[in-house]
Amino acid sequence: MLFRSAPAAAAEPSLIDPVPPAPGGVSIARVWTDRKALAGKLVTVRGKVMKYNANIMGLNWVHLQDGSGSVKDGTYDLTITSNTEARMGDIVTVTGTVVVDKDFTAGYKYGVMLQGAKISVR
Repeated sequence: MLFRSAPAAAAEPSLIDPVPPAPGGVSIARVWTDRKALAGKLVTVRGKVMKYNANIMGLNWVHLQDGSGSVKDGTYDLTITSNTEARMGDIVTVTGTVVVDKDFTAGYKYGVMLQGAKISVR
């Protein structure tokens, strides 16, 4: 008889150590909180690259976290699209246009994201 162990439970997301905002910038939590007022405006955030996917729909996709927000409601992570490259684990400063309620279809919906962003390593 063959015994298999139960699959390991997926790790629950947690907040990273805080990354201070860039001068003149805002936290990721603030982008989420003020997303309607910030829609269409350029904002600057600083955080750690937690996920990076290159050249999807002609853009690089970055998930950024700065230790702010709430894991429970998903306001701890911000999706960014850019022509600029990034690397996992880098602390970067990002300036892009706030877009709200973006639906790319096929299940890819974003309550808030930054588009057309310029990314610089710290």
